Amino acid sequence: MHRVVALVRPVQSTFELGCAVEVFGTPRAGIPQHYEFEVCTETPGPVPTTAGYEMSVSRDLSALRSADTVIIPGWLPVEAPLSDRVRRALREAHARGARLVTICSGVFALARTGLLDGRSATTHPARAAQLRREFPRVRVEPDRVYVDHGDVATSAGAGAGIDLCLHLVRKDHGAAYAAALARHMAMPPHDAPRHVASPPGGDALDDLLEWACARLGTPLTVDDLAAHLGVSPRTLARRFAERLGTSPGTWLLSRRVAAARTLLEETDLPVEAIATRVGLGSAVNLRRRFRAQVGTTPGAYRRAVRTPTRVDHEVGG
Repeated sequence: MHRVVALVRPVQSTFELGCAVEVFGTPRAGIPQHYEFEVCTETPGPVPTTAGYEMSVSRDLSALRSADTVIIPGWLPVEAPLSDRVRRALREAHARGARLVTICSGVFALARTGLLDGRSATTHPARAAQLRREFPRVRVEPDRVYVDHGDVATSAGAGAGIDLCLHLVRKDHGAAYAAALARHMAMPPHDAPRHVASPPGGDALDDLLEWACARLGTPLTVDDLAAHLGVSPRTLARRFAERLGTSPGTWLLSRRVAAARTLLEETDLPVEAIATRVGLGSAVNLRRRFRAQVGTTPGAYRRAVRTPTRVDHEVGG
């Protein structure tokens, strides 16, 4: 069971926290529960909220020691400093392998840990200039709904927190499970980072990613990606690191495994055929790569995601 812990503070935004609770902490009939959800705070006791009431939080920062995902659902006021205890707890969780996730203004807390230095992040467009000014080592992308580096992830405005949380569910448990959860929430499923507004003239790297995803079944290499973009492999690697926080080869492999997951969920194709379609060559290679990234075999994954998760009758669909 994946353990998600939300770190709250006075005065806590109820909507941002609610985004995390809805996705990770709400049991839903007909949908397997893959997450345990808990809330903690630096000083346990009553925590005032933006809605005018107090909520009682009994867990302290020790809850972060066993968290798989730590969510900072807003940080108000954004100028509020991190105490040494909170900074240390967040950095220790990250060093242990926990995923750190922020919703809206929560990025200001994460930025104060130093874990966003040299990386891209997003926040509410109205806060972007302030984030850029206070943390010049963070590359602020206010047009992005969310930015996910794997170990850290940030979302834009409060509502974008739901987009990010559903994206993380898809990464953790596949498209079918995330879609079932989104349907139950009466939300459209989101399977790729979206934009608040497209930058003028578009983005060559975005075009490259779209081009590569359409050709996963071909023997694409990092050199092919660099040639398509008209840059050297070294320049391509630098752009991937700056924009996506990963290497071209790692990104390409992750897309192939993600495509295999979708085919396992939505088709009855044999594993060998799926391996060919996603450019992994053989069933043996697919099984090895799949186990390394997903933690199980393609066959076991297919059986798991085909456990009935229909909720349409329950929501009047």
